[in-house]
Amino acid sequence: MTQSSRDRAPAGDPSGDRVSPRDVPAAERLLLAGRLSIEGRLVQASNATLYCTIEHDGVSAACVYKPVAGERPLWDFPDGTLAEREVAAYEVSKAMGWGTVPPTVHRDGPYGPGMVQLWVEPDPDTDLVALSRSDDDAIRRMSVFDAVVNNADRKIGHLLPPGDGHVYGCDHGVCFSVEYKLRTVLWQWRGKPLTSEAVEALGRVDRALRGGPLAARLTELLTEEEVDATRRRVELMLKHRIHPYPPEDWPAIPWPPL
Repeated sequence: MTQSSRDRAPAGDPSGDRVSPRDVPAAERLLLAGRLSIEGRLVQASNATLYCTIEHDGVSAACVYKPVAGERPLWDFPDGTLAEREVAAYEVSKAMGWGTVPPTVHRDGPYGPGMVQLWVEPDPDTDLVALSRSDDDAIRRMSVFDAVVNNADRKIGHLLPPGDGHVYGCDHGVCFSVEYKLRTVLWQWRGKPLTSEAVEALGRVDRALRGGPLAARLTELLTEEEVDATRRRVELMLKHRIHPYPPEDWPAIPWPPL
């Protein structure tokens, strides 16, 4: 279950001054300091995914809260690490400068520590299947981002287009494996040259991973081996300057793709 796999947000939309996902400092302050009120649960999610409102100093928003206690064990990722991987994906998104991931923090909540992410309501008139197969610039950026974080689960339903031309992505709990596990519906650029914009974004991440703040932050969220693997993926993409090909020994498309 993803943010976009329902027609409307559950009841309990916040009132008062709203914070935009583009206002990163304000969104992060709200997510870290705000009071969480659980309004409902996304019942089809494989892990506990709670729809909440959050309020602080007269500013409010809707958000998703995924407590670590609600994570189901996976055979290929260590237990209790999915929330931190979601935050790590957000930190990489910030370093790339594209805002691919909505503001996301790790904090305590009603059911213990977990990931809290600003809710993005997708445009109901956008055909997500068509968007995923398009040559849209925002989708191409997302494909580059997914290659950097080694996203093993980029489904169509993980695309969140709010209707302003931007496209956000959600559900990044199974990223950053040391092994190459890129699994995505966005393979239309495989083997094609990276855009100059992508090369610039990769350069920003490369510099941030070489002793910069991103390196320090990822070390708090991932293992040393996972951070090193991320650095190597960026270096490889900068060296060859092409979109990666699907892995030969791993399913290339997540199931179900929606």
